[in-house]
Amino acid sequence: MTTSPETPTEGIPVSDLESQTAYLDAAATTKRFTHPLHTPWLDNVKRGAAILDYGCGYGRTLDALDQQGFDNLCGFDTSPGMIARARSLHPAMRFVVLDTLPALACPDASIDVVVLFAVVTCIPSDDAQLLLIGELHRVLKPGALLYLSDLLLRDDRRNRDRCARFAESYGTYGVFETGDGTVCGHHPSDWFTSLLAGFETIDTRRTTVTTMNGNTSTGLQFLARNPASRHQTPTH
Repeated sequence: MTTSPETPTEGIPVSDLESQTAYLDAAATTKRFTHPLHTPWLDNVKRGAAILDYGCGYGRTLDALDQQGFDNLCGFDTSPGMIARARSLHPAMRFVVLDTLPALACPDASIDVVVLFAVVTCIPSDDAQLLLIGELHRVLKPGALLYLSDLLLRDDRRNRDRCARFAESYGTYGVFETGDGTVCGHHPSDWFTSLLAGFETIDTRRTTVTTMNGNTSTGLQFLARNPASRHQTPTH
């Protein structure tokens, strides 16, 4: 990314990143997010560290971070409905609507931790996912952390059938339409490894999550570090 420190990336229309904004607006007051925050991964992060939640939804994960004593928190989401609910639930926190993706109105190398929970699954295009990771790389300080949690591609009959059914339409296996009007993608673990190739993986863990539509799925979480330059020291 060639973004200047004070200006977000040149505009990429929301539609070009296949945003699920309309669906999320409709779901803002009814859906529940369940990806767990594994707090031991953040034990060594200073409580005043700048933490950014990309795809924050209604602020559930930021609330969990607040309860751990972190006090420099900001959430970004494409859905005005989700942001409205987040502001209502957590009026003391800062929430921002993203209207030009994947750009963040953050200076280069200004963030200590980015949280990215159940966001990749909502971006069907591989290229769009790579653009997002590039933008997160831009805003993270050298030595800073990226905490990703998402859904693994599963091999049960239900998931095989629906992935096969939509493979031709979307040009890839793993992207599918749900019955309530959104498009999701599940990925094998090696895709996440490729996606985070520019980071240093610190740890991974598997967990069980309940999807927005109430189905049980397998989640994969990555804790990764933005490589530090030779002359800079990590901030945690």
